[in-house]
Amino acid sequence: MKIVEKRAGAESINAIRDIVGAECVRDSKADLYVYGFDAGMHRNIPDAVVRPQTPEQISQIVKLANERDFAIVPRGAGTALCGHSIPIAGGIVLDMQGMNRIKEINAGDLLCVVEPGVVCDNLNDALKNYRFFIPGPASSEAATIGGMVSTNASGDRALKYGATRDYVLGMQVVMPTGEVVRFGTRTLMNASGYQMEKLFVGMEGTLGIITEITLKMAPLPEKTAACIAAFRELVEAGQTVADIIAVPIFPAQLEIMSDICVKAVNKATGLGLPECGGFLLIACDGHPEAVKDEIKKVREICEKNGAFFMDYTEDPERIEDLWKGRKQLLASLSILKPEFATIMLADDMAVPISKVPQAVKGFLEIQDKYDIYIPPYGHAGDGNLHTKVLLNPENPDHWRQAEKAVKEIYDLVLALGGTVTGEHGIAISKAEYFHKERADAIPFMRAIKRALDPKNILNPYKIFDWEKTFLHNLRYPVELGGKGELNK
Repeated sequence: MKIVEKRAGAESINAIRDIVGAECVRDSKADLYVYGFDAGMHRNIPDAVVRPQTPEQISQIVKLANERDFAIVPRGAGTALCGHSIPIAGGIVLDMQGMNRIKEINAGDLLCVVEPGVVCDNLNDALKNYRFFIPGPASSEAATIGGMVSTNASGDRALKYGATRDYVLGMQVVMPTGEVVRFGTRTLMNASGYQMEKLFVGMEGTLGIITEITLKMAPLPEKTAACIAAFRELVEAGQTVADIIAVPIFPAQLEIMSDICVKAVNKATGLGLPECGGFLLIACDGHPEAVKDEIKKVREICEKNGAFFMDYTEDPERIEDLWKGRKQLLASLSILKPEFATIMLADDMAVPISKVPQAVKGFLEIQDKYDIYIPPYGHAGDGNLHTKVLLNPENPDHWRQAEKAVKEIYDLVLALGGTVTGEHGIAISKAEYFHKERADAIPFMRAIKRALDPKNILNPYKIFDWEKTFLHNLRYPVELGGKGELNK
């Protein structure tokens, strides 16, 4: 699809200053550079960065964008990995971090009301006093609730506690034409017509700008215990995951790591995990007796499937250390080899849980065909797997190999009945493969987008409107024979 730029000129930026105040608009080269990329591999520079304070200001900006035809790209903390907040057509980045109030915590109604810029961990710190929490992604120390809603974020607790969509009761949204609308309810049960608030979860900033969210809260568990298990082969660890779920046991967390991942974490953190072909981190929580029984069964299954090392702990500090190592895995991979970088490509697929053993085995077979690393890991308990690509970003041949390998990975995932994204969303990086997976649904998604956003103002050219994405607007200094649109 040909991209038509939707730039915000100087007059439009000055008009926005009049709406929000000069202190809430940034357009220095340094600011524009920083807001030109997220945690992924793509980059494009915006015309200005705007940090609004109220829904009314956003409404005025959206109406101005419709009049003058410039793009608006909502952004939380920029922790997304697929290019969600990249202003691919230019325009303004709308930084929602200025709207960061926790407006209400209501234990009696099991809900809280927050603005979109509230950081997940900050909300959980506040909810802890009431013995509640909201499950969040691995980037919870930075990720904002608005970003989580926009991408339907989840994390290592999704198997037992669900994803963000499962907690959204209602929201306030500035629509693409400027109307300020409320969707949903403050009740746990709701059968009143189309549940529009659910449609806006996972819409990646393309259908509206979320300005307030009402969330259901989950009770904090009484007790947590953890078990770690090392296997000689990754496929043994994968089979153990499938066997645990089939009991059925739903651990609070069930993470898998390949040999490269374990080496990277040990090198970066000094945790001293046993080096092995496949590694599992398993946590069970709830009533103390139930936790004791579940962990016992988990250990039996690990032993049956060939675990050569196991450890068990109820010590909260030890559990925190283990999961800190897992949360630091992405950063750890980057120091495995000095000349390599960790690139977010095939990083977030999901397969049926019973297919986890086949998936991880296939990923390793694909890796063995190339001289780049594609280490599997992830939230295996719900079938959500990750494979970061480790390559030399200045080596054009590595990029070519990565493109071939990523296609093979997604082909395998779809052949196993899986999906190209379990928790990170589509945006730019996965659009090409999303078209292959959801060919029947894409015309209907486009119809919804066109109906709500007829001028294509909000986060244009994402999800279904952008197909050939692999080497577009890379933030890395590589030239592939002068082809493509690199680093423009």
